[in-house]
Amino acid sequence: MENISILNAIILGIVEGLTEFLPVSSTGHLLLAGHFFDIVNKNGVFEVVIQLGAILAIVVLFFGKLWNAVITLPSSKESQHFALSVLSAFIPAAVIGFLAHDFIKEVLFASPKLIAIVLILGGFVIIIVERFYKPEKIKYKDSDAIPLKTSLGIGLFQCVAMIPGVSRSGATIIGAMLLGVNRKAAAEFSFFLSIPTMIGAASYDLYKNIGVLNSEDLISIGVGFIAAFISALLVVKWFIGFISKSGLVPFAWYRIIAGSVVLLALYLM
Repeated sequence: MENISILNAIILGIVEGLTEFLPVSSTGHLLLAGHFFDIVNKNGVFEVVIQLGAILAIVVLFFGKLWNAVITLPSSKESQHFALSVLSAFIPAAVIGFLAHDFIKEVLFASPKLIAIVLILGGFVIIIVERFYKPEKIKYKDSDAIPLKTSLGIGLFQCVAMIPGVSRSGATIIGAMLLGVNRKAAAEFSFFLSIPTMIGAASYDLYKNIGVLNSEDLISIGVGFIAAFISALLVVKWFIGFISKSGLVPFAWYRIIAGSVVLLALYLM
């Protein structure tokens, strides 16, 4: 890891926290920021590890619910179902991420043009899904009560987000909606699923790169972590209220416009 100054770490941490739980791709935004502002991070560990700051925001905001699930896990069928549901959704990404880690980092993370195109395509996918979304066909309105089969399906959708620009939250929320979950429950489940997913990804990246990190790298990661935590705290609860009322289409148009601007900028460079 190199050329991640304290100022760059703060900027990227804020970008991460603001975009991690929105369906706009935090990884895509971080990689594009790195490309256009010449922030070099060859092994990509910074982008992955600072996501833990955003995940900590979820733990803080939903601490009561998560703690209750932990302490009642031995005796409560509801807590056991919740834990198995999140685990079922986590497994596909864990397996594919482990097997394809190097390919994802070396090939997919290397193309700003790919990210821009995926941003645009993802925007159109969101618009199409929202256009045909039928609230009266909703089967599940509680993130605790999603069946294991449906959770596994959501986990398979999450795997698509290994392509930068797709958006982990976008893929899981859209996938959940297609499987009969309402927006609010889909967003909450996406938040809970992010905890093991991001902890697993960050731990594996640190394990793979611990030998090349120095004290300055760790300071930059720590600064980015804190910035991501604070900015994510400001976004999460607002996001749930917003999509419950307005849906995901505004984010779709943002993706299309942002991706188009990036393609134009790449063309003119």
